[in-house]
Amino acid sequence: MKSIMWDHSLFQGAVSLEQVAGGIKPWRIPYREYALFPPDGMGHTAHMAAGVRIRFASGTTNVTLELAPVEAVVRLDLVCGNEEPVTRQLEPGETIVTFRGLEKGEKVIEVYLPQNAPVIVKALYIDEGASWHIAEDCRAKWITYGSSITQCNGAFSPARTWPALVARRFGLHLTCLGYGGNCHLEPMVARMIRDLQADVISLCPGINIYGGGGSLTKRTFQAAVIGFVQIIRDKHPETPIVLMSPIWAPRCEETKNAVGFTLQEMRAEIGEAAAIMTALGDSHLHYVNGLAIFGASLAGHLPDQLHPNGQGYTLLGQNFGDTVMEQLVMQYGLTRKWN
Repeated sequence: MKSIMWDHSLFQGAVSLEQVAGGIKPWRIPYREYALFPPDGMGHTAHMAAGVRIRFASGTTNVTLELAPVEAVVRLDLVCGNEEPVTRQLEPGETIVTFRGLEKGEKVIEVYLPQNAPVIVKALYIDEGASWHIAEDCRAKWITYGSSITQCNGAFSPARTWPALVARRFGLHLTCLGYGGNCHLEPMVARMIRDLQADVISLCPGINIYGGGGSLTKRTFQAAVIGFVQIIRDKHPETPIVLMSPIWAPRCEETKNAVGFTLQEMRAEIGEAAAIMTALGDSHLHYVNGLAIFGASLAGHLPDQLHPNGQGYTLLGQNFGDTVMEQLVMQYGLTRKWN
């Protein structure tokens, strides 16, 4: 096999790429501004590769990826076109993952990196006689922001997280900003989303704010939601933004958190924030009640009464696609507007 010469254009879904000894490390924040995203780069989640993939076109029938030794069990997926993902697992300390027996002829190949771990990519190999090139990409760009329920550590594999499933179903270029335990409506995240190219944006705040020691109160939560959206609107005045409240979480629904907030109350606050902005002229803001996407009837897919299991994430993606993304595609067309 032969090695592909690295081109940063091979990586999709990363906010920044750090050149480290022997390889490239994808980040979901601007890594040079790490200190501006406390604590410790969004709680050590921004260097996890959720939604990040390597994408190229080639006639190769085999693909091998070399990583720096992984510290935990991780899974990677290879996807060709509309085919089902092929999953490979690496054990702690392993470095090589190989996908064999791909169909002959040129095709677009995407290798999804682990959604629950940082990785350093050292080399990519294809068949000795195969050619390759950066695949043309005219897909609309979708940024989705949220908590561990958007990062999807419990998904079957990285191409089977709910954002990845929705992105492939509707032909979208995904950037996943799901930060497990660290979705607190930080202004720096809003500024980052504001400055990124996007044709559609979805936001799902609430559950970390409920559980994270009550990081926002009834006095400050709605204002933070409004401010987050308004910062993004500075450079995305007409981009469709979906503002989604939390999905069903039985242990949080009526139980007051550290600052006296229930999850039911938080949903009401998010819905009211959306109504205020819509009434003031934001016709491209769309509120979605999270219970319409993943409600009490799916509680059997919440093993810890909070996070979906693999099948739960699949259903969440199906419902988000049917209820939200299908309507946005019809309304906006969602064609790419960026070079």
